[in-house]
Amino acid sequence: MEFETEQLAYEFYNMYGRRMGFSIRNDTFGKNRRTGEITSRIFVCSKEGFRRKDKRDVLTRNPRLETRTDCGAQMSIKLDRKKNKFYVYHFVEMHNHPFVRQECTHMLPSQWKISASQAIEVNLAEESGISLKASYELLGRRVGGRESLGYKKARSKELS
Repeated sequence: MEFETEQLAYEFYNMYGRRMGFSIRNDTFGKNRRTGEITSRIFVCSKEGFRRKDKRDVLTRNPRLETRTDCGAQMSIKLDRKKNKFYVYHFVEMHNHPFVRQECTHMLPSQWKISASQAIEVNLAEESGISLKASYELLGRRVGGRESLGYKKARSKELS
């Protein structure tokens, strides 16, 4: 399978993840030292590996539960310099965790999307003195419910 860009490969694997019921993330990549061009990339299931040890402070009262399961599912791409396209050279389909139900896949982190118009509305609301919570509620009502927004309230903080 070939892709024109690395971004198109990411979008393909992300859509595959949504249909199957898992979230994805970028992992390692290879880069040409002279040009800085990305020559390879690995996309993994978001449950791949484990959290680093330093993220788990012993003094934390309510530590966040471990969400990673060392899942090995991944898609690796490489740049074919002759064709100037990325191709899949390694694909692992097997997961070691249950998938998310289809009606809940829009809540997976890799599926959160804030449209350009939603971003503008959130910024305008903030400039007008409306809190993020209130603007999130307003946008949710406008589209028929918060679950139809395509992102969580916490994500709107990234726009501020």
